[in-house]
Amino acid sequence: MKAPIVRFYPLLLLSSVIIPAGALAQAPAGPPAPPTSPHNSQEEIVVTAPYLRELDILAGKSVLAGEDLQRNVRVQIGDSLTSIPGVSATSFTPGASRPVLRGFQGERVRVLTDGIGSIDVSNTSADHAVTIDPLTAERIEVLRGPAVLLFGSQAAGGVVNVIDHRIPRELPEKGYHVDLIGGLGSAANERSIGGAVDFRLGSNIVVHADGSFRKTGDLRTGGHVLSNNLRAEQFEIAAEEAEEGHFEEAEEALALANRKGKIPNSAIEQKSGGVGIAYVGDKLTVGVSYGRFESDYGVPSRPGAGHHEGEEEEGEEGEEEGHGEVPVTIGLKQDRYDLRAEYRFDTGFLDKARLRIGAANYEHTEFEGDEVGTLFKSDGLEGRLELGQRARGGWGGTSGIQYFERDLDVIGAEAFVPPSRSEQFGIFTVQEVDFGKFGVEGGARFERTEQRDQLNDIDRDFDTFSVAAGAYYEPQPRMKLGANLSRTGRAPSAEELFSNGPHIATQSFEIGDPDLKVEKSTGAEAYFRVEKARWSFSATAFATWFDDFIYQDETGEEQDELPVFQYFQRDATFYGFELEASAKLFEARGFAFVADGVADYVRASLKNGGPVPRIPPLRLLGGIEAQSDKLDGRLEVEWIDRQGRIADFETKTDGFTLVNASLAWRPWGKQRETTILLSANNIFDVEARRHASFTKDFVPLGGRDIRVGARFSF
Repeated sequence: MKAPIVRFYPLLLLSSVIIPAGALAQAPAGPPAPPTSPHNSQEEIVVTAPYLRELDILAGKSVLAGEDLQRNVRVQIGDSLTSIPGVSATSFTPGASRPVLRGFQGERVRVLTDGIGSIDVSNTSADHAVTIDPLTAERIEVLRGPAVLLFGSQAAGGVVNVIDHRIPRELPEKGYHVDLIGGLGSAANERSIGGAVDFRLGSNIVVHADGSFRKTGDLRTGGHVLSNNLRAEQFEIAAEEAEEGHFEEAEEALALANRKGKIPNSAIEQKSGGVGIAYVGDKLTVGVSYGRFESDYGVPSRPGAGHHEGEEEEGEEGEEEGHGEVPVTIGLKQDRYDLRAEYRFDTGFLDKARLRIGAANYEHTEFEGDEVGTLFKSDGLEGRLELGQRARGGWGGTSGIQYFERDLDVIGAEAFVPPSRSEQFGIFTVQEVDFGKFGVEGGARFERTEQRDQLNDIDRDFDTFSVAAGAYYEPQPRMKLGANLSRTGRAPSAEELFSNGPHIATQSFEIGDPDLKVEKSTGAEAYFRVEKARWSFSATAFATWFDDFIYQDETGEEQDELPVFQYFQRDATFYGFELEASAKLFEARGFAFVADGVADYVRASLKNGGPVPRIPPLRLLGGIEAQSDKLDGRLEVEWIDRQGRIADFETKTDGFTLVNASLAWRPWGKQRETTILLSANNIFDVEARRHASFTKDFVPLGGRDIRVGARFSF
């Protein structure tokens, strides 16, 4: 068996496991590894926990790196990951999009940077951007399955971890290392550039600096901007206005219904930068960093859902002028400070100790035209200490503590969340026993969460306990069967508890429930993976049964002339599957021709209440790729089914098919990371909408997009 490539990342994510001594040693020779799929790294083991050999308890794992990351990278992390099995995106606007994992989003998906939360307010509302720039990421890891709950109760749906080099982990071999990346995209007139440099000072000190800049115009879409439902509304408005003799208003409604091309108010300007320094020694590694992230982006408006503030002063004339719609934009900035340290013991029960701390000052302003609407301020801190046991006799593990705090202040007439403070303390342990072909793993986590509404003097305290266990059997090399079980609890967030007010950016009136209980769930998962010399296959089936599932849904009512979205609790069931396959078809003229495919599906229902809102439909993706040392060519087709299984007040989403192609040239071969990439996405310029998006009916995906990118590394 060919030895797997194993990469170690200190203190990544919120859990680590120690494997038996020697488990990472060179394995006996065997058949070559199967061809690499762009959607899952078969040859490279995803090691987000420093000692775990294969993250068996995490049956769902994917990594996006190198050429695949360069081809798929977009402004926001959510839209960068949609080629991965089980992943969709909120796609609220091109400037704000979080990942959707197995139908879960918001408070059930943790987005991390180098193992610590993004410490922003992107989980507060779908219109808020994630303060991580994928442009300068080295790799992005996606983890799904029961054991991700060990990363914290907010990881019930999965974890996305973005790895960068802002705190250096190693000494550059040549004394320095430089990465440069840039690109152009036609659909939004996108221009982007980024770079990072590491250089060595003395024998053990490494200094790092990075920066990026991206700017786009309004996104051009394929087909109509409005969905068929909204177009029908505008045609009806046009008919009514014409009947009343308001011909100018009728023409405006018709023009809106027939609008094609660019999505108004969808442009973005985003920039980031940071510096770091680290001491890298034989036993001790310690480093610190500072980063700055800024983004200015538009939030497209739903027709007829404009803001009415100030219309009372205009009198009847103002009322006759229409909906009083003004463009909403968001200006965001974050200052972030990080520390990472690791110490390796020579002898004794402990093998390593790791400390990871991140703190951030976050602020964003929601502008209504030129006027300041709502101001969000958040100060957050997250820290984690891990103590890893020295592996002995096939048994090993790690234990640790985690602390998180956040002060959130929302200021303005539309402050839909009162000033609040959140605190969370967790203690956990993860253990593994390896019996050769058979292995078992288990973990437990206790969390104490405190949520305080500082305006109304409301305190809610929650104690939650989560456990997970898994077992696997390896009947032959590169073949594995496994099963996982979990029982978890998640405390409601401050937004779910205390929201009560208009939120102009989402064009809704949001109402929480201060009496929400702990959300409990039981999860089960079974998987099968096999890798042969010329092909590989992976299948995962999963199910989660929720007690008191917390969800936000439209009520059909209006308040302040905005639709009311309220948080509810009800039992729910999620189940689905993920399939992935790759096969080397043949070789000719120095090229290996590889076919790959992905399929995923999730179905979610509320007890006695119909479907859970915004669940992605069935998706199939297949591609064929010609691979060589210097040149790769890829053609892929992605088919997404229509979603007609909808909640009350939700609209159906038509299916669509996207055809994409790319050509990658590596002038110095695969041994060097330099790549020049040409790609064409949505070649046939079709109209496409993600069902998981709140704004799908008036913010479709981009149309035909020709992209040119280059990455230089030396």
